[in-house]
Amino acid sequence: MEAPIQHIDLPELRGFGVALHIKREDLLFPLLSGNKYRKLKYNLQAARKQGKAQLVTFGGAFSNHLHAAAAAGKTYGLKTIGFVRGEELADRPLNPTLSKARDFGMKLKFISREQYRLKTSPEFLQAIEHQYGPSYMLPEGGTNDLAIRGCMEILGEGDAAYSHICCAVGTGGTLAGIVKASYPHQRIQGYPALRASGLAKEIGHWMPEDNWELISDYHFGGYAKIDRSLIDFINEFREVTGVPLDPVYTGKMIYGILEEIRRGHIPEGSQVLAVHTGGLQGIDGMNMRLRKKNLPLLYL
Repeated sequence: MEAPIQHIDLPELRGFGVALHIKREDLLFPLLSGNKYRKLKYNLQAARKQGKAQLVTFGGAFSNHLHAAAAAGKTYGLKTIGFVRGEELADRPLNPTLSKARDFGMKLKFISREQYRLKTSPEFLQAIEHQYGPSYMLPEGGTNDLAIRGCMEILGEGDAAYSHICCAVGTGGTLAGIVKASYPHQRIQGYPALRASGLAKEIGHWMPEDNWELISDYHFGGYAKIDRSLIDFINEFREVTGVPLDPVYTGKMIYGILEEIRRGHIPEGSQVLAVHTGGLQGIDGMNMRLRKKNLPLLYL
């Protein structure tokens, strides 16, 4: 299934001779947050083949992945358990992301940051199975070899004409899938949503190809960090183009792409395809935080 592509006609782009299009993965399976469906597809098939009726996974308090895994469990009849970073959250009201995950049927287990760091330890995973029964384990962010295979399906044959393919980066699985599905003449740019020290090396083992790079100047201070300028940009972009952006991933990516065009780093004549990976469910939670900081809210 291919997502529709929308041309972004901004007056400021015309002067640079760059064409920008957005691949609207956010319009496919909205509950599964765009690229999260791609990551889950083959993992869900593997869980069924292995006879596992329960998914176990990990994430932070505002994790798109936890939300998507919970929605997938409800849709496909699988039990889900989400281990959430931060034991102190157990005594607080659930934010919109975790509340929706719970409503989808996910059991939420709040653990300390020390325990959370053990999330890839075989001993820790075995202890979980011993306590909760046979489970299909999904890593934080859902990134593994099967997830990358699913993300390769984001690009289709019709995307060969683009010179640049751009996507936001968290754990790097979506970027890896896009790189593997790309053509040698294409330049793949990943825009990290977090401080990217060591990230290229960390995700590089999935991608021996050399036609990709991380553009690390637009994380706005780190994961889930946002300021007034980004809020204004996201709201104005939606008003002008009709495309909603999320504040953690796609908002930063599109902001970064436009800056790279202005700086001449994306040259005249380029055909740019930006992949909208969803994440819009997180806007409710972000607006809760913005209210506390007396900042403007994001349009819903």
